[in-house]
Amino acid sequence: MSKRNTLRKKLLATGVAATGLLGVAGAAQAQSSVTLYGIVDGSLLYTSHTLNTTTGQNAGHQFSFTDSGMTGSSFGLRGTEDLGGGMRAIFTLESGISVANGGFDNSNGNMFGRQAWVGMSSAYGTVKAGLQFSPFFLSLYDTDPRGMSYFGSGLVSYVNNVYVTGLFNSNSLTYTSPEIYGLQAAGMLALGGTAGDFQAGRQYSASLRYHLGGLTLTGALYNGNAGGSATSTPVPSTVEFVGRTLGASYRFENSLSVYASYALYKVAGSFSNSVYSGGASYFFTPYLSVNAGVWYTHDGNEGSNHSLLAATGVQYFLSKRTTLYGQVGYVNNHGNMHTGLSINNALNEVTGSTVGTSIGIRHMF
Repeated sequence: MSKRNTLRKKLLATGVAATGLLGVAGAAQAQSSVTLYGIVDGSLLYTSHTLNTTTGQNAGHQFSFTDSGMTGSSFGLRGTEDLGGGMRAIFTLESGISVANGGFDNSNGNMFGRQAWVGMSSAYGTVKAGLQFSPFFLSLYDTDPRGMSYFGSGLVSYVNNVYVTGLFNSNSLTYTSPEIYGLQAAGMLALGGTAGDFQAGRQYSASLRYHLGGLTLTGALYNGNAGGSATSTPVPSTVEFVGRTLGASYRFENSLSVYASYALYKVAGSFSNSVYSGGASYFFTPYLSVNAGVWYTHDGNEGSNHSLLAATGVQYFLSKRTTLYGQVGYVNNHGNMHTGLSINNALNEVTGSTVGTSIGIRHMF
């Protein structure tokens, strides 16, 4: 064989090897992805009364532009990498924003104050580490008839009782099992981060979910201590409270879903609020849906403190990403209860009756 032929074969072999390596690199790159996503939501809000937080008296009706009338405005990055053998590396970084002024909102006040975690998923379940939602909150979300709308929903009741504790859990580790015969379990431990004091700021939560056809049953608990490093965030998330919930939902084949749940928010030395809720949602067409819910709150420590919140909403889907919506709510407070109508601009309301409405537009990307 001539030297020229030998050199030609070597170059050909090198070219094939290089092509193969480039193909492998391309395949590996194709198995990784990072997605930019978000929600932009703005609305007009009217309430017949407004609580003056300084005097505790009625400050009159209000008409205002409101950030996040139905869903919290946010943007984030979501990533995944296929590691082979059914394992994936995953992460999420999510920031709450305000379309009213362009600042941070709907979070704990930090840059990525809604979610900031990294984890692994496989056939054996999912493990995450970082700032994330608790199993207790996700269980409540599962059985809320209005999808935890920022106006007139179980989210208003949640934040009114314990603010953002349990929503944005710093320093947390979670495990979520795969669904086995309809059963799925989740657990969370959030470390307080204070040297020499393991109890300060420590939070833990667990949930159990059963799913069969259109039926979903949920149960969850939450225990949190005050203190810890999360108290230094712009919006502290370490209210010391005990939470419990049981809920159920059923989705019929005709696009009707019904919901019922019980939640307990107990703050030692302050209140023990039980919240009973029920409601339904229905899709008239793929473009038009309506939902409604009622939440009754009663303080087990003081019977004169109770409230009734009722709300309904309609959504018209201009596209898969853009929605026009309208919402109407009513709340009646007794004693020292100050349940509000809206997360933003009307979280607390006066004693007696208040009505409100919200109309807006939401775009998702």
